Amino acid sequence: MPAPTTATTESRSTAARWAAVRFAVVKVPEITAVFWIVKVLTTGMGEATSDFLVHRMPPPVAVLIGLAGLVAALWWQLRMTRYGAVPYWLAVVMVAVFGTMAADVLHIGLHVPYAASTAFFAVSLAVVFLVWHRVEGTVSIHSIATRRRELFYWTAVMTTFALGTAAGDMSARTLNLGYFASGIAFAGLIAVPLVA
Repeated sequence: MPAPTTATTESRSTAARWAAVRFAVVKVPEITAVFWIVKVLTTGMGEATSDFLVHRMPPPVAVLIGLAGLVAALWWQLRMTRYGAVPYWLAVVMVAVFGTMAADVLHIGLHVPYAASTAFFAVSLAVVFLVWHRVEGTVSIHSIATRRRELFYWTAVMTTFALGTAAGDMSARTLNLGYFASGIAFAGLIAVPLVA
């Protein structure tokens, strides 16, 4: 086998550097079992925190506190140049808190039925993904390396949290499945992509 030429070695070196740079600037974690465990915990924490705030103070004040926390956490996350566990997961927690509040405001504050709010957030999520794909040509989380893609990402995450809250409340209350049975049903739905 002939020895690699200088051009070939240089090409491999350049490709390796670009691969390293591309990996370094991605601002989301790898999707592993630990990711899903932390994701479930932050979701529960967001729901509990939202309910705690809304029941301990006037709801408009609680929503403003949730919004301020979300803005601060996203500001920190967006300033990061690469993935950092603390700012990323703090942003996820605040999205969970405020996403829960957004869904609850529609139902409790504006008296929108759970079925309607679930449909609204489902359509909103579809629109986010369609626009994201049309503008960026991808919705891959492995390509979150630009500010615009990261804004699309966080918009999708926020919408999924609101959708999850609305759909969970709809199945538990409107469909009378209760929270335990709804939790089992949604865990099964979440497992489908894992199995696939």
